[in-house]
Amino acid sequence: MLDVTTPTALLRQYLQVRKWTESICRPLQKEDYVVQPVEDVSPPKWHLGHTTWFFETMVLKKFLAGYVEFDPMFNFVFNSYYESLGARVIRTNRGNLSRPTVDEIYKYRKYVDSAMEQLLAQPLPAEAATLLTLGCQHEQQHQELLWTDIKFILGNNPLFPPYDTEEQPQPRPAAAMKFINMEGGVYEIGFSGGGFCYDNELDRHKVYLEPYAIADRPVTNGEFLAFMDAGGYKEFSYWHAEGWDWVKRDQVHAPMYWHKEDGRWMTYTLQGVQPVEPDEPLCHISFYEAAAFAAWKGMRLPTEFEWEAAAHLFDWGRRWEWTESAYLPYPGFERVAGPVGEYNGKFMVNQKVLRGASDFTPEGHSRHTYRNFFHPHLRWQLTGIRLAKTIKP
Repeated sequence: MLDVTTPTALLRQYLQVRKWTESICRPLQKEDYVVQPVEDVSPPKWHLGHTTWFFETMVLKKFLAGYVEFDPMFNFVFNSYYESLGARVIRTNRGNLSRPTVDEIYKYRKYVDSAMEQLLAQPLPAEAATLLTLGCQHEQQHQELLWTDIKFILGNNPLFPPYDTEEQPQPRPAAAMKFINMEGGVYEIGFSGGGFCYDNELDRHKVYLEPYAIADRPVTNGEFLAFMDAGGYKEFSYWHAEGWDWVKRDQVHAPMYWHKEDGRWMTYTLQGVQPVEPDEPLCHISFYEAAAFAAWKGMRLPTEFEWEAAAHLFDWGRRWEWTESAYLPYPGFERVAGPVGEYNGKFMVNQKVLRGASDFTPEGHSRHTYRNFFHPHLRWQLTGIRLAKTIKP
């Protein structure tokens, strides 16, 4: 968690976060920075500019006397979805931004970082510290998006170029899946205590859960291959109607990045094309696929409340795990005034909650109350499955 007690601690955390973002981009070629293959994937240079714009707009303009914008047009270029902050480039057009150049965006980052150092050399109002902390957490979210967007950009290049060539350790054999029985009763859900949380983790509240069992580990590639071999993508009865329409329309027959070569399943990784490892936790699947697999197993996905109530009893953190829950506000949730109020609340419709974290989540950015959310068809994130089942009397 970020230490917000002193400007010195805030500066240290700020610079650490900013440095890590740039280190993620270091292996890229200049041409990689601009590509936007689909609407949901933003060019890496846009991430670099947008996270910088956040600090400039939310913190520096308000709290650093005499601050002068790096470029007044950057509010139009790098505003993501904040209606209260004016017009912006349409999301699908981010890949058309050949200008500003990559070099200009790195100059922009240095300019803002220098101004932030000036700000943090003086006493900091509590509101500024809060916004700076939010900005660091926001940039950490974009660090995970950077990894997955880079993977999508390179993984959809016909040459399948590797991001790096570092050899990865072989996965350990997956242990037999076991189920943890949870008693029915009242559980407290939501964030409590000190430290940072997003507003969608509040207010902490009580829920009643019927008895259930939840798997002690996520589903593996090998287990999902069994579903595929059994004709899982061809049997409509496992699928939600909308999911079945998606399978037929998009001709889906395997997780994202999987393809067969000479009868063997291969997948694109950041190290290039590799054989699918049966013991690795499954990822890059949609909610539709997760729910269909669970139905094939005669089980279901956990609700987000079931997941959170049991999270202290199993290991999590390598894959974002789809839940059965719709992304909705907790009792007592309130949007704050101004642009910060647009951060989460306005997306609480037509999306599913994911819990956990992933291999790409920055250190210190995950917690068991964190609520991620995506539309059911999306799968470019490291999204996987944990099974659950109802215990009947």
